[in-house]
Amino acid sequence: MSVIKNNKKALGGLFLIGLLVVMISTFAVSSQTRRATAAGLTTMVCTDGPNFNLVATDGYLTTPDGNVLYMWGYADADAGSVYQNPGPTLCVNEGDTVTVTLTNDLPEPVSIVFPGQIGVTSSGGSAGLFTGEAAASGGTVTYSFVASNPGTYIYESGTEPHKQVQMGLYGALVVRPALGANYVYNDTATEFNTEREYLLILHDIDPLLHLTVERGETYDVTTIWDRYWTINGRSFPDTIAPNGVPWLPNQPYGSLVQIEPYDASTNPLPALIRYANAGFENHPFHPHGNNLTMIGRDGRQLQGAEYETFTTTIGSGQTYDAFAIWENVEAWTPGNPVPVQVPGLYNQVFKDDATFFSGSPYLGEQNDLLVGVTSYNECGEFYYPWHSHALNEFQNFDEGFGGLATLWRIDPPGGCQ
Repeated sequence: MSVIKNNKKALGGLFLIGLLVVMISTFAVSSQTRRATAAGLTTMVCTDGPNFNLVATDGYLTTPDGNVLYMWGYADADAGSVYQNPGPTLCVNEGDTVTVTLTNDLPEPVSIVFPGQIGVTSSGGSAGLFTGEAAASGGTVTYSFVASNPGTYIYESGTEPHKQVQMGLYGALVVRPALGANYVYNDTATEFNTEREYLLILHDIDPLLHLTVERGETYDVTTIWDRYWTINGRSFPDTIAPNGVPWLPNQPYGSLVQIEPYDASTNPLPALIRYANAGFENHPFHPHGNNLTMIGRDGRQLQGAEYETFTTTIGSGQTYDAFAIWENVEAWTPGNPVPVQVPGLYNQVFKDDATFFSGSPYLGEQNDLLVGVTSYNECGEFYYPWHSHALNEFQNFDEGFGGLATLWRIDPPGGCQ
């Protein structure tokens, strides 16, 4: 049985969150997530195609405040059909003929639609409103299409999407260009660092609606009141844990963005951020510390001059492709000191007298902190918030510093040694 909390009014708490976001300039991972010390632990995880076998099944999602939510989802039938949220990230190459066979273990018909794909056909199921459907309790259907345009896409249920997408029937589809897997599109200007490829799928959850489905009661979308917001199936601070941690067995994907400073010789290529919004709500989403360079939207390369943006409003069903870099523009080094006053205690701590601050303004340096303050900083790395600017989404059921948020971590050149 799902755990549902009583509603609490927290306007004061949300105001405090806004103040803290302004006050805190650097974060770090908690003691559980300090294992994210090398590139790749939260990068995008591909299930390679072009042939996929998925199962629509159910399971449970856990939240940082101790709640347990009943969910539906697409599982990989070739990897044990274990429930996960979101569904597997399907990776294919431009020109592939993609086949996706769906088996339905849920008690009502389900399906998959592939927005942005051309000429999708279905076989073996029954006709639905938008596409072929797999019948309840064991039905199957197979979809086929040619992946003709590189980019980032969503796949999701086309059967009662107001219910089934909310319940968790969604995932991401990535089409690699013919030019090569180290490019986003068929344009040499879209080359990126393949070790720094990140996928952030946003979603929103009303736990009361999920409880009605679990109990077999009437689902009424007009009563929707989201209390949880997730990135890759997790709410902050679980978002910054590495991929595949054992305490989140059904939420395998982290979303900590981890890079090193730009250097024309040793680190010239940007990180790639793939945004996707599988929820009903639009989300104004942004990182602190730098802008992103937008290069694509909805699986199509943007034309004309590139542009940078601080906050991107990611519409329901939209995807974006963006480049992220961080430049050490002040050239801070121990031999080029900058007078810095160590901030007061309340500007250092994150929670329970713990901090992510290294005690130094220099990337790669650490200094002593105030007595009683514990630092989880590993090697003088920097941390910045990356979150929804609709601050009501920066929470877990009215408990602040949660929800639609992650961090990006700037390691010193060469990473932590």
